[in-house]
Amino acid sequence: MELATCLSQCEAMIQKGSSSFYNAFRYLPSPRREAVYVIYAFCRIIDDAVDEPDLSPFTIDEIESKFTHLEEADRHFIWPSLRWLFATFPVTKTPFFKQMEGQRRDFTLTHYDSMDQLEEYCYLVAGTVGEMLLPVLHDHPDKNIVEAGIWLGKAMQIVNIVRDVGEDQRRERRYLPLDLFARHGYSEEDFQEGVIDERFRQLIQELDERSRSWFIRGMQGIETYAPQSAFSVELAASLYAAILDEVRAADYQVFTKRAIVGSLSKLKLYAEIKKKYMLLSEANERSAVSL
Repeated sequence: MELATCLSQCEAMIQKGSSSFYNAFRYLPSPRREAVYVIYAFCRIIDDAVDEPDLSPFTIDEIESKFTHLEEADRHFIWPSLRWLFATFPVTKTPFFKQMEGQRRDFTLTHYDSMDQLEEYCYLVAGTVGEMLLPVLHDHPDKNIVEAGIWLGKAMQIVNIVRDVGEDQRRERRYLPLDLFARHGYSEEDFQEGVIDERFRQLIQELDERSRSWFIRGMQGIETYAPQSAFSVELAASLYAAILDEVRAADYQVFTKRAIVGSLSKLKLYAEIKKKYMLLSEANERSAVSL
C-alpha cells in the first residue's frame, strides 16, 4: 500500500467519525495534520473492535498482537500509517497499549460505582489520547504540558459519557457512577426508566461542572504550543464543550436524543477562536518590531 493512500484513508475515518475533531485539526500544517488523522483512525479501530465487533476488521486481541509486532503487520492501511507516525514523531507505544486496556474494560466493567473508577476509565480511553497527540502537536512538551493534555482528554470523555447516556444504556452500560446517583437521590431504577427530573438534571450538571473544570486544566500552557497547534487544540476543546451546552438546551434529554452542535454554532466558535489567534499574532508582530 502506498503511504499517501493509507494516510488518505485515515483522514476519511476522522472525517466520517468525528466532525468536531476533523474540523479542529484539519487546519494543522503537514505532517502534524496527517499524524493526528493516524492517531484518530487507530483509536477508532480499537474502539470499534469493542463496540462494533461485527463491523471491525480486527478483534482487540488481533489489534494488540499486530501493534506489538508493528513492523510485520500488513493488509490494512493503519499499519503503514502507524509505522510512518512512529518514524516521524517521538510518539511512544505506551499510551496506545493503555488505550487498549481501557477499551477492554467495556467487556467486564459495564456499570460504575464511583467517580474514582470513572476517572480512571477516562484516563485510559481518553487521557491517553492526549499523551499520544502531544509529541505531534507540541515541540517540547514537559511534564506540566503532558498533564494538561491528559486533563483535556478526560474532559472530552466526560462529554462523551453525558452525550451517549442513552446509547450506552441500550448497550447495557452505565458509566454514570452510583456515588453520583446517591448524592442526588437518583436510583438505578430511575436510570433504567429514563427518568429526567430535577435530581437527574443536578446529577448531569455535576458532571458538566467537572468536565468544564478539567477543560480549564487542559488548556494550561496552551501559549507554549506552536500557534497553529494551539488554535486546533482550543477549537477542539471548544467544540466539545459546546456539546454540554446542547445537552442543557435540550433539558438534559440524553436518553433518547444525542446532543449535536449545529453548523452555525461551529462556525461561530471557529470565527471567535480564529479572531483571537489573529489578534495574538498581530500583537506578537508588534512586539517583535518594537524590539
